[in-house]
Amino acid sequence: PTYEEGIRRTGVGPGDRVLDVGCGSGVFLRAVADLGARPHGLDASLALLRVARARVPEAELRQGDAEWLPFDDDSFDLVTGFNSFFFAADMTAALREAARVARPGALVLIQVWGRPERCDLTPMLAAVGALRPRDPEPRRDQPPLWEPGVLERIATAAGLEPESSFDVRSAFEFPDRETLMRQMLAPGPVGEAVRHVGERAVGHAIAAALAPRRRPDGSYRLENEWHSVLARA
Repeated sequence: PTYEEGIRRTGVGPGDRVLDVGCGSGVFLRAVADLGARPHGLDASLALLRVARARVPEAELRQGDAEWLPFDDDSFDLVTGFNSFFFAADMTAALREAARVARPGALVLIQVWGRPERCDLTPMLAAVGALRPRDPEPRRDQPPLWEPGVLERIATAAGLEPESSFDVRSAFEFPDRETLMRQMLAPGPVGEAVRHVGERAVGHAIAAALAPRRRPDGSYRLENEWHSVLARA
């Protein structure tokens, strides 16, 4: 649903050059390719890029860092980052790069988690975060990215012109615990915790945190909110 709403609001269509920063397994790129757009993706994970290449063989995919995009200036009609830009060591620098590779006037879509009380994954994120190695140089305190005006200020500092914001709420559904655990252990930050304390410990933490979301038939439903800002390059 977040991809569908992003497509609707940006109006992406045939012939548009689209870059998804942190493209992961290529689900968004598959959606825009099916509309006739020309898909490009960047991710730090070679494993995820292998999945994306199988899903979107026509896409140009590169491994890299959001703060140093390996693309020319003014290359894209749309640049997106679905829960990805905030993983950069310097989010402003990452958005500055997004602005650089977007053509003048093109849209940049910036998505982050929504309000914690409206995200069923919040307890799991906290539990896994407690198991990750501590950052020797923690970031300075900053207001939550979902608060009104925060993403807009970061985008402006990066040279973008914020145009609108919107929230989307939808649900992840998993038929059983095995499927849930396979999905929840996949993201990079969870992998850091696994490497630090082991998969068994992380798995127990995830299962405990999400136990309230388990339904009588053994399936899970996790409702979450995402907050997005659209800005012009």
